[in-house]
Amino acid sequence: MTVTTAPDAEARRDALAERLFAAALGAFDLLTVALGDRLGLYRSLAEDGPATPAELASRAGIAPRYAREWLEQQGVGGLLEVDDPAAPADERRYRLPEGSAEVLVDPDSMSTMTPLAQFVVGAADSLADLAAAYRTGGGVAWDAYPEIPLAQDAMNRPAFRELLTTEWTPALADIHVRLTAQGGRIADVACGMGWSTIALARGYPLAKVDGLDLDRTSIEQAGQRLTTDASDVADRVTFQARDAADPQLAGRYDLAMIFEALHDMAHPVDVLRAVRGLLAPGGALLVVDERVNDTFVAPGDEIERVMYDYSVLFCLPNGLAEPGSAGTGTVLRPAALGRLAADAGFAGVTILPIDHPTFRFYRLDP
Repeated sequence: MTVTTAPDAEARRDALAERLFAAALGAFDLLTVALGDRLGLYRSLAEDGPATPAELASRAGIAPRYAREWLEQQGVGGLLEVDDPAAPADERRYRLPEGSAEVLVDPDSMSTMTPLAQFVVGAADSLADLAAAYRTGGGVAWDAYPEIPLAQDAMNRPAFRELLTTEWTPALADIHVRLTAQGGRIADVACGMGWSTIALARGYPLAKVDGLDLDRTSIEQAGQRLTTDASDVADRVTFQARDAADPQLAGRYDLAMIFEALHDMAHPVDVLRAVRGLLAPGGALLVVDERVNDTFVAPGDEIERVMYDYSVLFCLPNGLAEPGSAGTGTVLRPAALGRLAADAGFAGVTILPIDHPTFRFYRLDP
């Protein structure tokens, strides 16, 4: 039987097919980027210069035939440059284009994109668990996403180092002045592996900073990072696998921060209520979450799309892994955050005037 398709439906069909083909190319590119990152191939090209397949294989400790195929794929895809494409396969020399090292090698660059490739790997690895959760209504705990905490840690590292205490916390003017002039104490709640905690300590040399997280693995890694990468602040930073609701912590902190974690929490009102209890008189909570639209819009822009991608694949399943979860998902809109804050007893919520493409900044006053 022949199916007759209206011209506008044909155009939509063809556009969708083209879009998904382009998306497949992008996904495959990211997987090859993840492979090159994991094997140190980009780093070798950045630090040791252009290479033939045999030279790269020797430097990186991989098989020459695999080195050649990866280099050819990267050259065909335009991720690497080839000195002479007409040369014999084993004699071609490949190089990183100017500026590419910031994207592919430098973990402190604001242009780094290798963590995005890690997110794609993590999504692929967890697909079976994800499908099971969708069928049962259950969740997928972070333990099933070993790549994702690492990817998020790496993605946020440059912003913490460059912007956290130079642009973000200064927007809380009274708190910033107090921490700068007098010191005080900061609670970094859901600190993960600790880059934010370390950045806060470096930005406020008179302050003490406590990184709090219930994930013991992350706290252990943060502690190791403090020893190996941040010994300059080790006397003012602690990492603790500790609940913010611990009464011994009550009233200690001039500033508390929850960075890109509130939407992941199964019980966000309970967490906010506990963090409110951490604050000293005159203290405030800085919540940094995703810069999504105020209302649902379909189709959405690229930022809205990627936030829903994260939500479908990671954040909602993780949030639903705990009993009685609020099931927030990544898309936590300002009005919804305001309701959570009010339910937790905060007196006011202010959206801070900080321009960032993917984050929105909220000040919560008790």
